[in-house]
Amino acid sequence: MVSILAMSARARNQRNYASFWPSLTLLTGAALSLGCDGAHQRSAAAGSAAPTSPRPRAALSPPGPVPSSAASGALGPSALFQPAKVEVQDEAMGTSLHFVAYTTIETDEAKTRAAIARAVAEIRRLETLLSEWKPDSQIGQVNARPGEWVAIGPEAVAVIERGLWAGKLSGGRFDITFQALSKVWKFGSAQEAEPKVPSRAQIESLRKLVDYRRVELDQSGGRVRIGKGQQLGLGGIAKGYIVDQAAKVLHEAGVQGFLAQAGGDLFGSGRKPDGLPWVSGIQDPRGPQGQFFAVIELTDHAFSTAGDYARAYVVDGKRYHHIIDPKTGYPATACRSVTIWAPDATTADGVDDAVFILGPEEGLKLVESLDGVGAVIVDAQNRVFISERVRDKVKVLKAPTDGS
Repeated sequence: MVSILAMSARARNQRNYASFWPSLTLLTGAALSLGCDGAHQRSAAAGSAAPTSPRPRAALSPPGPVPSSAASGALGPSALFQPAKVEVQDEAMGTSLHFVAYTTIETDEAKTRAAIARAVAEIRRLETLLSEWKPDSQIGQVNARPGEWVAIGPEAVAVIERGLWAGKLSGGRFDITFQALSKVWKFGSAQEAEPKVPSRAQIESLRKLVDYRRVELDQSGGRVRIGKGQQLGLGGIAKGYIVDQAAKVLHEAGVQGFLAQAGGDLFGSGRKPDGLPWVSGIQDPRGPQGQFFAVIELTDHAFSTAGDYARAYVVDGKRYHHIIDPKTGYPATACRSVTIWAPDATTADGVDDAVFILGPEEGLKLVESLDGVGAVIVDAQNRVFISERVRDKVKVLKAPTDGS
């Protein structure tokens, strides 16, 4: 694990990044939890450690000999083909959708756009099934009948199963029954014009209902039962699952090189036509929207960011945000931002909130216990921690902006 602190000296070297920026595809990160309809080697922190400078791009190889067919003017289709970039933006799940893909000989622009349209349709279909904010969704029906067995489809079974996995993995710091607390903590579109911090008595009366271990899931029978008084909220993991399903639609349509993003959850498939990996920006937690303090490479990997800036308000100088610690009933305070790099978006989405709540020390232990998973953490003191597994994939551009 690498810790990077006090990097003001980097400002002198920002001109060195001028040649690096054109190759980046930068997308914003956000967290999803309450109010979801709208965030190997360990070492001590080194106060003066500076990030590694970006690796230079490989030099282009000299052109090889011209094929005889080209020399005679008989160029085949593959020799003449030039990949085209296809970009689509839309909205669903209370957040922005962003797709970037490249055409191939087999999958032209029309086929690529049609595949993206089917992926968006799949996102909307899954939202109608899984959103706790829609009373007629499958999760809405479960919440309307606590204490009873309720029939659910395979998609809801899959997400609930992964949510229970994340709860067990994190010792309950990630908990899909947190939704009961949304009655007093209101963020995002549910936020009041003049936010009020709930009383401790209000929080305690609801916190006792938060316990993922009381959820009974019958996978083979396609049904679930929550405890009396409990409420399911899949916002902390469902968006990642939905991104994975959108990526599956694109793969099945023959689209191979693409980025699929929903808010702060995204999946990067393959590489760009020039052979470079996809690169995504990590939002500066205290900087303006779209300002990145670091970038991370993605090749057949997902990315999810949980941050205390995405849905938050300040009362009497103190920040309150949507990532609630089930153990206290209050917003977690150990971190400002956690970005998880994982083989799939479902894992990334479920792990980022858990690590955010656990904090750097325990969170990094959890990350390193999972194959193919890495993390970039900005803690409450604005220190940056990078797990060993992604050390060579992350480039820190500047120190995160300080502030409360």
